[in-house]
Amino acid sequence: MNLFQSRISKKHLIAMAVVMAVGAAAGTVILQGGKTKAAAAADDGHGHGTHAEAKGHSDPEHHAETASKDHEDEKGHADGEHHEKSPSQGAHGGQLFKEGDLTLEALLSEDGGEPRLRLWLLDKDQPLALSAATVAATVVRPSGEKQALSFVQDKGGWVSREVVEEPHAFDIEMVARRGKDSLKFVMSKEEGKVELTDAQIQAAAISIDTASAATIQSALVLPGEIRLNEDRTSHVVPRLAGVVEHVNANLGQVVKKGQILATLASPTASEQRSELQTARKRLALAQTTYDREKKLWEQKVSAEQDYLQAQQALNESEVAVANAHQKLSALGLSTASGAGLNRLELRAPFDGIVIEKHLSQGESVKEDAAVFTISDLGQVWAEINVPAKDLPQVRVGEKVTIKATAFDASATGTVAFVGALIGEQTRTAKARVVLANPKGAWRPGLFVNVDVVSDVASVPVTIAADAVQTVGEKTAVFVKVQGGFIAQPVQLGRSDGKRVEVLQGLQAGTRYAAAGSFVVKSELGKASAEHAH
Repeated sequence: MNLFQSRISKKHLIAMAVVMAVGAAAGTVILQGGKTKAAAAADDGHGHGTHAEAKGHSDPEHHAETASKDHEDEKGHADGEHHEKSPSQGAHGGQLFKEGDLTLEALLSEDGGEPRLRLWLLDKDQPLALSAATVAATVVRPSGEKQALSFVQDKGGWVSREVVEEPHAFDIEMVARRGKDSLKFVMSKEEGKVELTDAQIQAAAISIDTASAATIQSALVLPGEIRLNEDRTSHVVPRLAGVVEHVNANLGQVVKKGQILATLASPTASEQRSELQTARKRLALAQTTYDREKKLWEQKVSAEQDYLQAQQALNESEVAVANAHQKLSALGLSTASGAGLNRLELRAPFDGIVIEKHLSQGESVKEDAAVFTISDLGQVWAEINVPAKDLPQVRVGEKVTIKATAFDASATGTVAFVGALIGEQTRTAKARVVLANPKGAWRPGLFVNVDVVSDVASVPVTIAADAVQTVGEKTAVFVKVQGGFIAQPVQLGRSDGKRVEVLQGLQAGTRYAAAGSFVVKSELGKASAEHAH
């Protein structure tokens, strides 16, 4: 029994050894296969393995490939021109540009508080003597504006005499000359760029316009107010004291010339009409007496003196009747009234609107009380306050444009009057424009702006008025560049409300954000806030 067990144990041991040998071989194969796949995955396609393996290559071999690639990239540039490809930093903190043994270091420095361009030259990585070379540069902005920079020697290099104004978004073309050799380098800056794709620009409804020449009518804008045409405004007064019997017109009612506005009972009116009737009766009697005396005198029955006395009495009676008529006319009374001698009718002096009413039925009114105000609003006045310095530009007969401040409406008119006096407190003179108002839109009391054309000129560079924005307390226009916009400070001149003259900062043909430019400004504000955060 023990022998059998011993034999079985030996067989088991042999089998176990075989299994272990096979497993070890299989493990070796699996491990080698995994290593091969990992190496293949790490290979970069050029025979190099991982970055760690790359360390085994010599530096000349590693940089030769990069140099070859850079050389291919530079084939598109003109000879002697090299664009910045990496933020290489020199000893002074500037960017490095290299061609052969010559290296140019450029730095936009604000030493002294004003940004200026500083340049240094090195030959074989050693500072080049300043007397051995000269430098020059030109700043080319996205607007097309160019600024030539001249240099003086300073601190082992050169510094520009001219200040490089913000925004620092431009290409600086730098030229270094040593002997007969002339090398050109370009440094690009894009500070303050608002990045927007064409799809985003279209979605934000930002229109792109081009700076161009245009004719601008310079307008002087003056404040004004619509007032009643005083030549067509009347204050109706009774001219006789009385009591109101009937009121026929209401406030705001349109009335015609001669229409009865109100009726009053006036004792004075009764007295004046009675005087006329008495004068007429005396005239009739005097006429009869005259005719009789004249006949008797002609027949030589009565004396000539009686005839002359009758003639004198007739003349006096005629004067008395005429006088009574004039009194009634002056008081606005008709010679007869079917409703009674004391009836006083107030009538509209012309076609217009009742804009004031100060009486009611049964009220006692005085002879000088303004009970109605009638105005013809078919014409109104625009009264302008003209400062003394602007008086030479406001002339009688000048065409002007009236614009309402409360709503969108405008009309044209003519300056009819310019005051000769200047107010002691306001230091302004009054001017008046006669304005047609057929639809009644120009209501008295409405504030308006009056545009007086002061000059018409052809301007070489203009932009749309809605393109002007204020960025950092400066007037700016967002110039279109590749991939977005850059705020370009500009100096503006005349404007007609639609186009604005550009005196400095923009050239004709420059593309810019017109309508919707406020969207670009808001994006610039967001970017500034995020940068500050």
